[in-house]
Amino acid sequence: MEESKVKSYMYLHILLFIYSLGAVCSKMAGRETFLSFNFIMLYGLVLADLFIYAIVWQQILKHLPLVTAYANKAITVIWGLVWGKLIFKENITIYNIVGSIVIIIGIYMVVSENEN
Repeated sequence: MEESKVKSYMYLHILLFIYSLGAVCSKMAGRETFLSFNFIMLYGLVLADLFIYAIVWQQILKHLPLVTAYANKAITVIWGLVWGKLIFKENITIYNIVGSIVIIIGIYMVVSENEN
């Protein structure tokens, strides 16, 4: 794989990592009193996250096919599991692990098929 594609994939996954943090802020905001300072700040972070995501996503699409970039968005489900465990002390079940493996295999299949 050429260096520019590797960079594009790296930027894509950094963006998806940042995008997944918006869900964390959203869940944290849901625990706050409606329209409290913390609620507004957390939802402000969600909006900022979505704004950054929208801008950078458009730039990434200039370098990667849409099907490849969109298939990689599924990795945010795995980030959700990680954040759920680390921040919210949620349990990860064997079904979560199997589902994560299926997601990774699916991403690989789409990306490798698109490369040929």
